Amino acid sequence: MDTSKPLVVTLPAHPTREELARLCAELAAAPPGEVVCEVGALAGADLAAVDALARLKLAAGRRGHRIRFHGAGPELRALLRLTGLSETLGL
Repeated sequence: MDTSKPLVVTLPAHPTREELARLCAELAAAPPGEVVCEVGALAGADLAAVDALARLKLAAGRRGHRIRFHGAGPELRALLRLTGLSETLGL
């Protein structure tokens, strides 16, 4: 991965387990570097969205990536604060 350009991954509105597995595999295949995860398309702020973000954070960390999430709406940010994950996920 070119260190001057981050790897950009995008979560769909309703990420399935298969889509999350594909995104995690994409992270695993890339050399360590910066990753930007676009989350603006997530349809709702629910625990499935929180689970998806947490799984991507873990997958990125295992491979030495620095991941940041971009585009989280106010409801998702509030839910992440409520679950205690806002700082862990960098939101």
